[in-house]
Amino acid sequence: MFTSPKYYFNRELSWLKFNQRVVLEAMDTSTPLMERLRFISIASSNLDEFFMIRVAGLRHQAMNGIVKYDAAHMDAKAQLKAIDESVQRVVSLQYTYLHRVLDSLEEEGLYFLHPEELDVKTKTWLRHYFEEQIYPVVTPLAVDSGHPFPFLANHTINTIVRIFQVQSDGTKDYKIAILPIPSVLDRIIEVPTPSNKTHHFVYLEDVINFYAIQFFQGYGIEESMTFRLTRDADLEIAEEDTKDLLTEVEASLRRRRRGDAVRLEVAGEGSPELLSTVLKSVELEKKDVYHIDGHLDCRMYFDFSNYPGYDYLRYKPFESKTPSDLIGCEGENLLDVIRERDIFVHHPFESFSVVEQFVAQAAVDPNVLAIKQTLYRVSGESPIIASLIKAADNGKQVTVLMEVKARFDEEHNIIMARRLEKAGCHVIYGLKGLKTHSKITMVVRREEDGIRRYVHLATGNYNGKTARIYTDCGIFTCNDEYGDDASRFFNLISGYSDPPIWNKFIVAPLNLREKVMELIDEEIDCAKRGEDAYIIAKMNSLLDKRVIAKLYEASTNGVKIDLIVRGICTLRPGIAGVSDHITVRSIVGRFLEHHRLFYFRNGGNEKLFLSSADWMPRNLNERVELMIPIEDKRHKSRIKGILDLYLVDTLKTHIMRADGSYYKASNVEGPLSAQEELMEAANTQENKEQMTVIERFKPMFKMKE
Repeated sequence: MFTSPKYYFNRELSWLKFNQRVVLEAMDTSTPLMERLRFISIASSNLDEFFMIRVAGLRHQAMNGIVKYDAAHMDAKAQLKAIDESVQRVVSLQYTYLHRVLDSLEEEGLYFLHPEELDVKTKTWLRHYFEEQIYPVVTPLAVDSGHPFPFLANHTINTIVRIFQVQSDGTKDYKIAILPIPSVLDRIIEVPTPSNKTHHFVYLEDVINFYAIQFFQGYGIEESMTFRLTRDADLEIAEEDTKDLLTEVEASLRRRRRGDAVRLEVAGEGSPELLSTVLKSVELEKKDVYHIDGHLDCRMYFDFSNYPGYDYLRYKPFESKTPSDLIGCEGENLLDVIRERDIFVHHPFESFSVVEQFVAQAAVDPNVLAIKQTLYRVSGESPIIASLIKAADNGKQVTVLMEVKARFDEEHNIIMARRLEKAGCHVIYGLKGLKTHSKITMVVRREEDGIRRYVHLATGNYNGKTARIYTDCGIFTCNDEYGDDASRFFNLISGYSDPPIWNKFIVAPLNLREKVMELIDEEIDCAKRGEDAYIIAKMNSLLDKRVIAKLYEASTNGVKIDLIVRGICTLRPGIAGVSDHITVRSIVGRFLEHHRLFYFRNGGNEKLFLSSADWMPRNLNERVELMIPIEDKRHKSRIKGILDLYLVDTLKTHIMRADGSYYKASNVEGPLSAQEELMEAANTQENKEQMTVIERFKPMFKMKE
């Protein structure tokens, strides 16, 4: 039942629709101008990763003749064709919006110019800058029988030139060369202006191309073309055959740097002859080419959007506040506070420093015996890493599972893990066949009445940098049942143990999927009995076919379902008789929506959960994930308020139609941004007006029926 492809969207095309929603933020006039430029940059970064991983994988399937159909009954070849059509449209839209944003920046006195547009005085300055700062770094590369076409690294920008010498008989002798655009130099160069009211900028590749003749003395330049390569960057780890996972990951990282080319971006139309040369050399076809109406790689605008002196074109600064559960507890030992009551934290509205403080205090507490933690992604200068090292120096037992297979953080995580190991921590370098994606820390402390375990459980990584821009939440507790489960969890991942009987934890790949299905079944039973049946599920991605089929079953039985899915959603809402009780919305705003929160009305006996897992096959089958019940009445009320707030957002919400397209939510009753309101609520909380989020917004709405 509910297995027909007509009930499902393709994963890759759904993701591209998400990236289009990111692009659309560049035209949202409620978003400050520099932030609109930043969204354009983020969309480019997202697309790069998409090609490096998803498109690369599909290309391998197609090239090897593997015919495998997804839930929407599309094989690799069909998906690649549809991806190309979608990407062409989205990139065209992206650059249309980029040009509009750059035009608007000119109204603010910020001009992006070509070297030819500069006056004589500025050109003289630029010539000196080129000779002193750029020329010594650039290395032209000949391409001929003695110099094969060079290996060009992933995401590097290069200009291929056709140069010539005039022979004695008047004919031209042509040669090919490559001018790499150095990634070690700034892509955007500010040039002098006669007025401090305007600022002028040129692009590095334009400067190099403008003075390119300097690299080829005695030659003329016939034509040139600037291009950028994207390569396969997925890791191929033979876990079944390896005896040392760390060594295998390091070897795979070295192979990644030389992955096959999967995309060629060309600035403008490009030269047919030069394009043919590049395609042949990198083993791509014309269908793999994307002609760009502008400068390549919009990621450069991410840093530029911080250009000083234009704060009024950016979001107003926001500093995370003291968690409302800790107001009035300043100066107290955090472990002592947790012993009195559970603590709920909501980032970035409430400070992540409380999590860092939790580990830091445990590291120096003479009564703490052990600290155990899972780490998936950590920041470069992580206070948590420093605290774990200090804990080991202080003689405490420190156990860390550092996931060395966390995509694009593998190398960094290996470095951090070795630092911990060198300090005396016991480090587990991931689990064979699984990624450990759960977020859990346990502190074991000797107290007067015996051993007590303090546990932190969360939806987001232990990364202070992303905690300022991702929405996540977590709880601190010393509840014995949670502590017992935490001990069993760490024993399970660090040694040999059969899966235990859990008190509270729901663990993938052991029983998380089964619990989700059970919870949905309970709502179905409630609906059949005529009781309240309602589900709110907030996550990053919804892809698991079995879970989606169960949601369809719930909808056909009258269960109302509101899904808040930021990214991929292959469920099709609004199908008559199948999913007409299901809504799907996506929120794209200042902060990246990252927490996973789940509400089940259960006939009035409400159940709420937070989790590290999305409803995707990889999370439910191939990762160690946690979902935990929220039982404190205060925290249940608060999470309900947060979910309600997202459901009435009219400023940053996109609602999915039955055909998979999205439209912006109506703001007939006035614009409301959930993220903005949560920032305001955090300010209110810190000002000692003790009200929960749901109480603050009660006049505005009530829990949806």
